[in-house]
Amino acid sequence: LHYGTIMGSRACVKMAAAAWASGFLHGLLNTANTFSIPLCQGNVVDQFFCEIPQILKLSCSDSYLREVGLIVVGACVFFGCFIFIVLSYVQIFTAVLRIPSEQGRHKAFSMCIPHLTVVSLFASTIIFAYLKPPSISSPVLDLVVAVLYSVVPP
Repeated sequence: LHYGTIMGSRACVKMAAAAWASGFLHGLLNTANTFSIPLCQGNVVDQFFCEIPQILKLSCSDSYLREVGLIVVGACVFFGCFIFIVLSYVQIFTAVLRIPSEQGRHKAFSMCIPHLTVVSLFASTIIFAYLKPPSISSPVLDLVVAVLYSVVPP
């Protein structure tokens, strides 16, 4: 798994630029949306950092369309990243399976599995946090899920 020999510098620059651009646009959308929400229930968020769903709970206007818009854009960004990760892992696994020695394949897989575990934990907790039904929402559960996807993976 030598990225320097497999990937050219142009491909790395393109991937980094795509990640930065999509992250910047998603952040810009969230920031613009957040600053345009009228708050009438105070400004205390029951989390250790400011989360979009928590801010929407403080809104005095109907936030249904805002939530749908954020979910659609977030889902597009998420699934774009998810598809890219899956395709990358397919290429990595096919390259690893072509390694002739059993020890070499085992070593390569042992390097990939922790990363795959972290990505799975991050993705599953994000999906749960943003798409869980409001009926099972509680401040403690929201806090635990936020810790799981923002503190544990890094």
